[in-house]
Amino acid sequence: MKRKKNNKQSVQNYSQSILTILKADRKKSYNHKQIAAKLEVNDASSRNQIIKNLHKLAGQKEIEEVERGKFQIITSSEYFVGKVDMAARGNAYIISDAFEDDVFIASNNMHKALHGDTVELYIYNRKKNGKQEGEITQIIERARTEYVGVVQLNEKFAFVVPDSNKMPVDVFVPLSKTMKAEDGDKVLVSLEEWPDKAECPNGAIIKILGKPGDHNTEIHSILAEYGLPYEFPAEVEAFANNIDTSITEGEIVKRRDMRSTLTFTIDPKDAKDFDDALSFKQLKNGNYEIGIHIADVSHYLQEGTILDDEAYERATSVYLVDRVVPMLPEVLSNNACSLRPLEEKFTFSAVFEINNKSGIENQWFGRTVTYSDARFAYEEAQHMIETKDCAIPAEISITDEAYTADKAIKDAILKLDELAKIMRSKRMKDGAISFDKAEVKFNLDESNNPVGVFFKTSKDANKLIEEFMLLANRKVSEFIGKQSPQKTFIYRVHDEPDDQKLAGLQRIVSQFGHQLNFKSRETTTHSLNTLLKNVKGTKEQNLVDTLTIRCMSKAVYTTKNIGHYGLAFNHYSHFTSPIRRYPDVMAHRLLQYYLDGNKSTSEGVYEEKCKHSSNMEYLATKAERDSIKYMQVKYMQDHKEDTFLGVISGVTEWGMYVEIIENKCEGMIRIRDIKGDFYRFDAEEFALIGERTKTKYQLGDEVEVRVKKADLVKKHLDFILT
Repeated sequence: MKRKKNNKQSVQNYSQSILTILKADRKKSYNHKQIAAKLEVNDASSRNQIIKNLHKLAGQKEIEEVERGKFQIITSSEYFVGKVDMAARGNAYIISDAFEDDVFIASNNMHKALHGDTVELYIYNRKKNGKQEGEITQIIERARTEYVGVVQLNEKFAFVVPDSNKMPVDVFVPLSKTMKAEDGDKVLVSLEEWPDKAECPNGAIIKILGKPGDHNTEIHSILAEYGLPYEFPAEVEAFANNIDTSITEGEIVKRRDMRSTLTFTIDPKDAKDFDDALSFKQLKNGNYEIGIHIADVSHYLQEGTILDDEAYERATSVYLVDRVVPMLPEVLSNNACSLRPLEEKFTFSAVFEINNKSGIENQWFGRTVTYSDARFAYEEAQHMIETKDCAIPAEISITDEAYTADKAIKDAILKLDELAKIMRSKRMKDGAISFDKAEVKFNLDESNNPVGVFFKTSKDANKLIEEFMLLANRKVSEFIGKQSPQKTFIYRVHDEPDDQKLAGLQRIVSQFGHQLNFKSRETTTHSLNTLLKNVKGTKEQNLVDTLTIRCMSKAVYTTKNIGHYGLAFNHYSHFTSPIRRYPDVMAHRLLQYYLDGNKSTSEGVYEEKCKHSSNMEYLATKAERDSIKYMQVKYMQDHKEDTFLGVISGVTEWGMYVEIIENKCEGMIRIRDIKGDFYRFDAEEFALIGERTKTKYQLGDEVEVRVKKADLVKKHLDFILT
């Protein structure tokens, strides 16, 4: 006799299902009929089970009967709000200031939440793998609704397979919403709905980006992945082009006229915009009047306009390997606001009287009009500093021919360099951290293919500009921050490093014979600086530099001043780059507002603007890093036959990461590709150890590698040992 199949849920399953329904909307109450309808059951036996479970859960104080026959979830202190950090296989962790350790969420308890979403969660009174475990009960806010991916066309529908490994599901797209994309196209898809019983969300393709692997497709994909624009709306461009950018006498009389003071810019050789200049004058008392002049963007960027709205939304310029996506249209960023040589410009200035020991004896802040006498590249200024000579050789000249700089400018640069070195030395003594990590740059051909890799390092000319920009930022911040009563302002803050990360750094650097002392703030900064100095020129330098930076807290914008740990400043703001950073524009506006004698403005409004600016900066930084990874993979595609010397930069249970010394390209050697033995991961020694041979591959070891696979779309390199 055939056994009858039982389609009824178990009592236990009904309990869980009831809780899930009630948790989804905790403010609503349900009777047993409504729950049965939600569960799509209508037989008497199932309804009886539901009634029994409702009363059982009420007896356990998990739900309550708010009126006869109607039940509601009991809100308790186990509910929290946090952000989703997706992990492997659809699981996730929830990050929140409400609890110290991240909370683990199994994939079956995600309830359609995605990476970055702000969610409400319930924390169970149990742990998994040492982590508190929970369940997402409500999606409060989606982090994003647009994803970059590749189209897979079927006869009657399509799927978009997202590029991001943080997106655990594909997106279903009806053929009517594919924009006629072809199979294999890279696209931008927008999520529209996620039906209750569907495994993946429904969406619509909103932009076709091109074919995977194509240069412009991949660069536009990087921008689209982070929701960053790569062109201005036509109406914004039109508005910017209609702004009066002339230098009028009516505006000049409202400003301090500094056009007769020697003024010049020092910037990268390939810079397109110049938002800061220095002026220099020797005073009769032996001191120096030094002006830090910043493009007066706020003069042109008026609040309440579509141009200002666009600049705020962008919040920052984005610097990709092959292009800049500016915060402001070109008519402002490269023309009206750019302090180009031999042109008068409206500027916002911090002017200091400085003595021979770099002491500040007087200061003045306000709007000015300036005239730039000359423009120099860092290489040219560096040549003058090193040789004390005005003659600029053709090979480092921005004019591509040898020329002689003005002696007055050369003397000014030498004195500014001398004063900057005194300021830098004092900053280091006060506990600033000295990060001089080399930046990876690429030589590109006409088609934007990488034909070479070089490293951008900071020399005296770079540090000269840095010190005077830091001076302006600090003194503007102090000027507002020390006023009583306190006034709302935009601060750039940097909290103290994370203790756990510092302990992790100590464990790693001890493998190379370095010791750190974390007893106090002073010993911490001293030992970190000593570490960074001692690893210069060693095989582990880039690894240690990177790990030390990762120990640091993230610098953010806020109205709440807690100082800047890395710079050892009690007050610090961003004031010197309003062409490319919106917080600097806000700082200019607020400074002028207070110089005009006004009382403090709303802190809440500006705190929201600070959060937005910090978030956009974070996205821009991720896009910039992705573009570097993409270009590194593209570069290595043409070097598959070459052997490279690298340093093991990371070790995991699935393999080891190796960074090539000569170009800093990083790739992975998977455990299965290491021949001759079976290797296991030793977390204590940060090593892979062969079970039979005891061969050890340890963090910081040098190895020779070749490229096994270069995946442009995933921006990933696989290496093999040679």
